[in-house]
Parts: sequence; C-alpha cells; structure tokens
Amino acid sequence: MLNKILVIAPHPDDETIGCGGTLLKHSDNKDDIYYLLITKAYKENGWKPKFILQKNQEIQKVEKVYKFKNSFKLNFPSTSLDTIPISEIIKKISGVISDVKPNIIYTTFNNDVHTDHQIVSKAVSSCLKWFRHPSIKKALMYETLSETNFNFQSNNFFIPNKFMDISKYLEKKIKIMKIYKTEIGKHPFPRSESVIRANAVLRGSQCGFKYAEAFQIIFEKE
Repeated sequence: MLNKILVIAPHPDDETIGCGGTLLKHSDNKDDIYYLLITKAYKENGWKPKFILQKNQEIQKVEKVYKFKNSFKLNFPSTSLDTIPISEIIKKISGVISDVKPNIIYTTFNNDVHTDHQIVSKAVSSCLKWFRHPSIKKALMYETLSETNFNFQSNNFFIPNKFMDISKYLEKKIKIMKIYKTEIGKHPFPRSESVIRANAVLRGSQCGFKYAEAFQIIFEKE
C-alpha cells in the first residue's frame, strides 16, 4: 500500500533540512507527499519586499522539485506564532490533516530553540489523538540544523530512535537546499552545505549507512 505523507514546516527550508532526503525517498517509492507550510514573511513584520518576493519564488521552485501532491499554506506571520492563539493554529493544522488523511506525519522537534518550531510541534501533537484523525499511523519529529542543535539543555536533547538511509538522495537534498538562497550560508553557519553533509555522515555512522536522516518517533501504530 502506498503511503500518504504530510510534512509540516514552520518555515520554508525546514522540510528540506529536516527530512529532504526522506521526502525524495518517499517520492521514489511513489508515495503521495503533501506539504503544509505554517508561516509567511510579511512586510508588517519587518521583512523587506525584495526578500519576500525572493522567498516566494524559492518556495515555488522547491515545491516543483519535490512534486508535492498538494501544498497548504496557513500564512501565519513568521517568527510571531507566539502572538496567535494556539487553538487557532491547532484548528488550521487539524483541518489540513482532515483533508489529506495522511498515515505518516513529519514535524519539528518539540524542544527546538525557535519558538515557532515549539508551537508547531505542540499544535501537531494536539492533532494526533487517534479518535480525531484515525488515518495517522506514524508521527515523527525531524531535526533542524540551527534550531535543534542549539538546544543546550541536557534534559531536552533530540534523541533519535529512527533513521532513514538517504545515501542515494543527499546530493539532491543539498541541491534543493541551495534553492533557498535566503537561508543557506557558508560554514560554520549551521544551514550550510558542509554542515548538512556532516550531519548526514554523523547520522549514517549511527545506523550503518553512508548518509542518513534521524528522527524521534512520537508514536507508531502497526
């Protein structure tokens, strides 16, 4: 049976950093992949019009590469989710889940240092009750370089318990990430090609693959 995948990203590029190789692998397996982008950059929040235009163009290009079955955009203000009632965010996310009826969900780590990531993870968790969305069989949190790896609180570390072999897909993942010119930088900036590659090597060494992506399972139902 083919899978229906819903990848949830607080910001454009989170999906690629966190699970881009995995999404490409799902695509090769003929799974249907749906994209839910939570936030948007607005001039009113300090983003320059030129940046906003470039960002929107990047998003469109990336969507075409992944060949998403459908994309959903909630258009909440970026970096300002803490100003929105979380019940409103939950309602919007739940609505998308109802439309898609995915059996696998990928979302951000609940202890990322970015407040938007924390809120999205919390909102998604509120949608995972089996009697609300029985289609969901598996939910996983991905790691986001510059957010997950800057959590220095020892009791809140990202502890992966699921690995995906992306040896065949790392180069294309990096190529997609380079579309996000507004986000990628040079080493030692964490969202850089060298760091993305190094993290794939590290995660691969933990599970016996050349390159891998790591996840923390929220729940899994067989």
